[in-house]
Amino acid sequence: MVGPVRPQFVLFGSSIVQLSFSNGGWGAILADVYARKADILLRGYYGWNSRRAVEVLDHVFPKDAATQPSLIITYFGGNDSMGPHPSGLGPHVPLNEYIEHMRKIAIHLKSLSDSTRLIFLTCPPVDEDRVSKNTSEFFSHLIRTNELCQKYSEACVKLCLELDVKVVDLFTAFQRRDNWTADCFTDGVHLSAEGSKIVVAEILKVLKEAEWQPSLHWKAMPTEFSEDSPYDLVAADGKTTLNPSEWTFHRAIQWD
Repeated sequence: MVGPVRPQFVLFGSSIVQLSFSNGGWGAILADVYARKADILLRGYYGWNSRRAVEVLDHVFPKDAATQPSLIITYFGGNDSMGPHPSGLGPHVPLNEYIEHMRKIAIHLKSLSDSTRLIFLTCPPVDEDRVSKNTSEFFSHLIRTNELCQKYSEACVKLCLELDVKVVDLFTAFQRRDNWTADCFTDGVHLSAEGSKIVVAEILKVLKEAEWQPSLHWKAMPTEFSEDSPYDLVAADGKTTLNPSEWTFHRAIQWD
C-alpha cells in the first residue's frame, strides 16, 4: 500500500471488467477522471458467470478487511445469459438462479460497511451477426442473442430497484446510439472505445445524481495535494504560479 490512502473504487465482474483498461476502456477512463481523487481497482475475470462470482465473494471482498471500498461497480450477466450447452458445461446460468446470485452479491457488498456504495451494470446488447461470424474454431457453438440479453438485463434492473441498488441499464443505453452494433464493440460482445464512453457517461450520471454523503462524483471529491506551490509553472505575469491540480484540458471529452 502506498499513501496517502484514497477512496477505493473496485470494478468487479467478468470480461467487460477485466478488459476495461484495454482499447480506451471505461476503467482506464475512470482512472483518468478520478486521478488524485480515488484509486480504481480492477477485479475482472474473463469468462466468469455469477456462480463463480458468488464462490469468491469472501476472498475478493473480505468483511474483516482493514479498509473497505467506497464504491463497487459490479457487472455479471453477459455470460450467464448465453444459451445452455447440451453437455451441461459452459457459463449459462438459468435466469432465476442468476437473480439469486446477484442478490447474494448485493447483500454481501452492502454489508462491508455503511459507507460502501454500489452500482450494478446490466447485460448490454450484442451484435448478433458479428458474434456468429467471429466464433472461433476452438469454441463449441455459442448462443448469444439480444432476446436473452434483454431478459437478464431487465431482471437485474428489477432486482436493483427491490434492493435499493443503483443500476445502469446498458442494454437500453447502448441502443440509444445510432449504429451501435458497428461502433460499440470490438468483436460483437466486448467493448470498443466508443462503447466504453457510453458506460462512463452512464456511471458518472449515476454518481452525480446520487444523494450520497460524501458524494463520489469526481467534481465533488477533494484533489490530493491540491494546494498552491511556488514550484508550479510560472504564470505569464512572471510573479505568480499556476496550480495544475484541477486541469482537465488534456481530455478529449470533458466529462460532466
